[in-house]
Amino acid sequence: MAEDMKNKPEEFWKQKLTPEQYHVLREKGTEHPGSGKLLNENRQGDFVCAACGQVIFKSDAKYDSDVPGLIGWPSFSEAAANDAVELKEDTSFGMRRIEVVCKTCGSHLGHLFDDYSSPSNKHFCINSVSLDFKPEK
Repeated sequence: MAEDMKNKPEEFWKQKLTPEQYHVLREKGTEHPGSGKLLNENRQGDFVCAACGQVIFKSDAKYDSDVPGLIGWPSFSEAAANDAVELKEDTSFGMRRIEVVCKTCGSHLGHLFDDYSSPSNKHFCINSVSLDFKPEK
């Protein structure tokens, strides 16, 4: 039986993650635009949840958005699989957005927006710090 990552105590995550990862993944923070290590990652491979290792996005779904306000974070047109992420309504800060969370561990990854420049018209605006990259071998 697979390990239940959604019910791990916060102390587990505080020990496993860096302070910046913990802030974004567990406290629903956001990294500064343009600061992420994966913003310009263009190799072939998988983008995995930094908390649990679940494959979240494939490199062929990464693209460069040209929508003002969405530039500065890695952009993806679709998740790696239907069960990779969970979408939740987010009304924080007086806005209506769709939060993207890892379906395996429940960690915050970013938000989903409409985007005319995306191949799917959807824009997964994801924090670099919430992902790790595993290049193809």
